[in-house]
Amino acid sequence: MTVNQARRLRVAVALITMAFIAGCNPQGVEESQPSSATSLQSGLRFTADRDAQQSQIAARVGGTVITINDVRREAAALGLIENPQALRPSDQEFRDTLSDLIDQRLLALEAVARDIQDEDEAWRRLAAAEERILGNILVENAIASAVSDDAVQQVYEEQSRLAPRTEEIRARHILVETREEADEVARLLAEGGDFGQLAAQVSRDLATRFSGGDLGYFTRSGILTGFAQVAFDTGEGEVSAPFETEYGWHVLQVMDRRLQPRESLDEVRPNIIRFLTLQGIDDLLEVLRERYPVTRVAGQAPSALRTTEPATVPPADIDTPEEAPGEDAP
Repeated sequence: MTVNQARRLRVAVALITMAFIAGCNPQGVEESQPSSATSLQSGLRFTADRDAQQSQIAARVGGTVITINDVRREAAALGLIENPQALRPSDQEFRDTLSDLIDQRLLALEAVARDIQDEDEAWRRLAAAEERILGNILVENAIASAVSDDAVQQVYEEQSRLAPRTEEIRARHILVETREEADEVARLLAEGGDFGQLAAQVSRDLATRFSGGDLGYFTRSGILTGFAQVAFDTGEGEVSAPFETEYGWHVLQVMDRRLQPRESLDEVRPNIIRFLTLQGIDDLLEVLRERYPVTRVAGQAPSALRTTEPATVPPADIDTPEEAPGEDAP
């Protein structure tokens, strides 16, 4: 779907929605021409020229304006551009986004002209949207300091200090089918044969055969248990004796040993930012719950799940053990 097709689809959905609302209007309000007086009297924020002094005007729609900053913010919100200030009016993304905003403004002005904003459903939706937006802005402001570069660096250093570094080795192997073949490989290597050439000639491991049998670096838990035991018991540069796993017979050589390198800050930065963001939101909500008392009236758990009293059984329902029969019993 092209950008223009997507824009037309969004406009079509909005038009269908408006037609539905108009059709449900019991008074059958006729279409009216939007005027600047009607718009300014509505009290809705989109009709105000608050940003017009700080940004150049991109379009005039009725008695309202759409600024260049409006277009840049919308393009950034849609993910069309990373740096909003780099978006120029001559860019195709700018023109497409401006067209979207014009269509949206036209629909909104007509809704105001029909007094849709005063209907109960519109009031509820506007109130819910305002609540969400204000809450999101509060969260953005509150976590801005919590997710600073210094905070990210501090968490990275702390995690690097606390996280244990696991030993890993780099090894290569030759896999054959029988013990006799493995013994022959071991003999050839002991006589000075080239490990990589032998792997390319006889190894049955197609994934490593043409790279000299190189398995790369792995930890003790990152490979077959039997293979790991032999590999980690073999010294660096040494060749193991033939051994068997479920895949066949192996001869391996340990090429290097090291402590597993730590991930770089750039690699773990997204995870740290996510952690700090969630922690910042939790801290904020904890403070707000103390500031604004909350009492749940609806949606409580059933009383049977909330009770802390142990369940009691009426005495009549308790079974008592029968007396053991005496010696005189038949």
